[in-house]
Parts: sequence; structure tokens; C-alpha cells
Amino acid sequence: MTLIPEIATNVASEFVPGPLDKNANVYVAGHRGLVGSAIWRNLKNAGHTSLHGQSSADLDLRNRADVFSYMEKIRPEYVILAAAKVGGIMANSTSPVDFLSDNLRIQVNVMDAALRVGVQRLLFLGSSCIYPKFASQPIAESALLSGYLEPSNEAYAVAKIAGITAVKAVRQQYGLPWISAMPTNLYGKGDNFTPEKSHVLPALISRYHHAKVAGLLEVQNWGTGAPRREFLHADDAAAACLHLLEHYDGESHVNVGTGTDISIRDLAHLIAQIVGYEGSTTWNVDKPDGTPQKLLDTSLLSSLGWRPSVSLQDGVSATYSWFGHNLDRLRITG
Repeated sequence: MTLIPEIATNVASEFVPGPLDKNANVYVAGHRGLVGSAIWRNLKNAGHTSLHGQSSADLDLRNRADVFSYMEKIRPEYVILAAAKVGGIMANSTSPVDFLSDNLRIQVNVMDAALRVGVQRLLFLGSSCIYPKFASQPIAESALLSGYLEPSNEAYAVAKIAGITAVKAVRQQYGLPWISAMPTNLYGKGDNFTPEKSHVLPALISRYHHAKVAGLLEVQNWGTGAPRREFLHADDAAAACLHLLEHYDGESHVNVGTGTDISIRDLAHLIAQIVGYEGSTTWNVDKPDGTPQKLLDTSLLSSLGWRPSVSLQDGVSATYSWFGHNLDRLRITG
């Protein structure tokens, strides 16, 4: 049984990057997630009239038969695969089987179903965690598979590397202009702020807010605070993804970031200031730091004419404002 109709390969051979058809069916897998919702907003604001998305309650992307049935029904011309099981160091360290299995199934099911219905243009969203723990900084796309991964999120990273490989395989076997984008650490409205599942920036926002409200004199963070991280607002990530869909058709995955980083210690200080927390901060050095530095080389993306527009100060301020206005519907504990 072939996965893709012959007509799709014929169309692919004529593909030239350019403006997306605003009347075409667009499927955003993971459209309620952090970056997926930002992509959805960006598409709507750009005038796209036929957007498709399903919540995980309505469509479990780990269920192959259901994914194929849905894709046959909507027959999208563009697919943005932003759906994933994500989490911070704690979640990755304690549930590696879930991160590997869930993400592999999501990716394989969506991509195979896209092949079946002849989707010409697909963008797969990965993560900067695909790179070796001690990769040279800033990290170029060529650093992939050049060294050992960070052990605390190895399972998730391997799943994302498999996604990149799947996209390359489709390009090689079927000639379809599918592409992959590897964003740095993302944040913004709609983020996950729960202590057990969040990444470092939203976790710090939640922690300092709780400390301020509870009148705590001290906040304790994991690690030394020395590691450096790059942060990109989700709206910028969404804009970059759509820019790539319109301007890029190449074998390599593309780094998506700001090209600048900050220490976790300085990030914590910035967030404490924005939140208005006036107590002290200590660091539990018995907890893991993770990768010492993770700064992406964004030369390829820059050469395509894209630059970020949201500063870290403005982005964190806007994210905290959203957090404060949505506390009643967020599940957060101190």
C-alpha cells in the first residue's frame, strides 16, 4: 500500500517558495499549544480563511487510525506540525518513556497521514534540545549528531531528531518540499505554568508570583543559575515559521532564535523585578543545571530576511500580564 498518490510528487517538482494561498486548507497540529496557538493567531491575522485544528480531547494524535481519518476529511494543502508532549527538566527526567513514545507516535502518524493525502508543504517544529550537550556556541545546524545529548532530556531530543530525519526522508523519497524548524526556548501567553511540567521561564514567573502573594521571604531555584539560555517569544516563533514556509525550501533544518542569551540567574532577577517580588533568591546546587549554554546560530534564518521583534523585557512583561489575567483558569500550585 502506497502512502502518497502519484499526483503529489508531480506537484512537488514544480514547487517554488512564495506567499501562502490564504484560501487553502491549513492544518495546525497542536493549535492550542504555546507556539501552535501563536501560529494560528498569526495565520488569522494574515487573512487565512480555512484553518483546521483539533484539541487533544477531540483528536488523539497518538491514535493512527483517527489521525488518518481526520486528514482524509480535511485534506489540507499546508500542515504545521506543532503538536508535542513537552516539559521541563523534572518532567523529562521522570517520564522519559512518555516523552519518547508519545512524540514519536504523534510525528509518524501526522506525517504518514499527510503523505497519504498528498500534502505538499509541511513544517515540522522541533527543539534546540536536539543538539549535543557540549556543542560549540553558538550552535549551527551542522552540529546535529556531533556529540552526546543532555541526559535529562535525551528521550525527547531523540524523538525530535527522528522528526527531522522523517522530513529529510520525505524530501528524498517523494520530492516533497517539507521543512523543519528548530526553535530555541519559547515563552508567551498560553504557556504551561505548573511546577511539574513547565519550562524554566514560566516556572520562574509562577514561583515568584506565588512568593509575592504569599509574602515569602525567600525563593529557591534549581541549580547554580550559571547556565545560559536563549528565549524567543512565541509570537516571534510563529512569524518565523510562516516566513520559512514562504521563503525556504532546503534540506537542512533551520534554527529559530534571537541570537542572544542570558544566564538563568539574571533571568530570575529580571522576572523577580517584573513580578514585583522583593525577597531574596537562593540556589539549590544539588539540583541539575542541564546544558551549560544553548545559544543558536541563526545565520541561516537571518539570511532569509527574518529578525525577531519582541525584546525579552517586553515579552516577559506581556507574559506576566497574561498570567495575572488568567489565574482563575490556570492550574497552578506554589
